[in-house]
Amino acid sequence: MQHLSGQPNIVEFRGAYEDRQSVHVVMELCAGGELFDRIIAKGQYSERAAASICRAIVNVVHACHFMGVMHRDLKPENFLLSSKDENAVLKATDFGLSVFIEEGKVYRDIVGSAYYVAPEVLRRSYGKEADIWSAGVMLYILLKTEKGIFDAILKGDIDFESQPWPSISSSAKDLVRKMLTKDPKKRITSTHVLEHPWIKEGGNASDRPIDSAVLSRMKQFRAMNKLKKLALKVIAENFSEEDIQGLKAMFANMDTDKSGTITYEELKIGLARLGSKLTEAEVRQLMDAADVDGNGTIDYIEFITATMHRHKLERDEHLYKAFQHFDKDNSGFITTDEIEMAMREYQMGDEATIKDIIAEVDTDNDGRINYQEFCAMMRSGNQQQGKLF
Repeated sequence: MQHLSGQPNIVEFRGAYEDRQSVHVVMELCAGGELFDRIIAKGQYSERAAASICRAIVNVVHACHFMGVMHRDLKPENFLLSSKDENAVLKATDFGLSVFIEEGKVYRDIVGSAYYVAPEVLRRSYGKEADIWSAGVMLYILLKTEKGIFDAILKGDIDFESQPWPSISSSAKDLVRKMLTKDPKKRITSTHVLEHPWIKEGGNASDRPIDSAVLSRMKQFRAMNKLKKLALKVIAENFSEEDIQGLKAMFANMDTDKSGTITYEELKIGLARLGSKLTEAEVRQLMDAADVDGNGTIDYIEFITATMHRHKLERDEHLYKAFQHFDKDNSGFITTDEIEMAMREYQMGDEATIKDIIAEVDTDNDGRINYQEFCAMMRSGNQQQGKLF
């Protein structure tokens, strides 16, 4: 959940606390109850309302898949509402059955809830496409009722003849049909669901998860001074495989030629594929910011550095190790000479840059950076960004 934090339709992870008996996970409060209860209370939804809910659900699927996660248990009970208001934000929760996607792996364990499980899951041979089926079943329920859903799953036949389907638009039926295609290889992807005309009606393309999660992290990174970027790079280099498992899949999604680096064109195409509307100049700014060593491409560690959730980067033990990396003489201070040495190591910055860093970070004006000043720099400007819905 920490890996997925920052997407507006995923419940926010606040922290974890451990005692001798248990691990306590703290998440944001969602006071509006389950989507399932809202559906039952409201009955059939209008197409406009159903499209809005479906867009939020598929935004979650899209964010998960791009960030290397398969949910495997999408159902209305696992979506909570932020409040009891009519226009409350929908939040996905319960990632207990989720797994990091391993490229080429066929998943065989039967998981999920009977009503929403894809046919290929029952056949014990499935991948991330199963999440789209589950979202399609939820859309079907929003537009009709639950009656006969499980039989339809087993047969792969969806009833469009009985009420209320004759009065539902052909565009809505087209999307349901594509999401509930029995062959997972022919099933629509989350990207194409979000581009479907019916989903776009009453909404807009800027609701894409890239704009509120990955992209906001890259924009934050762009605004940082060069010492902070270097410190984050040092921290990222020391992460375990477990810490960066999901980011690995994200990098692979961008690195289309499998060269081990992301070029400007790959970044531009990757962001566009995910619905970003950045200009070429804005993509270039992100590219230049993430390319810490200035060689014209983004390597694996640079990508991890720019996209890692800041909660992981701000842990005390990580900050202390990064401080020690720069404090070569163990004096308890980072001096101008030590910053210059680090800049030279990564071939970045000049005398003016170093002066700017000292002026920004050295709050007690003694001409050097102590540990408290370093931590304040690392934690500044990292407040959560992103819109609600």
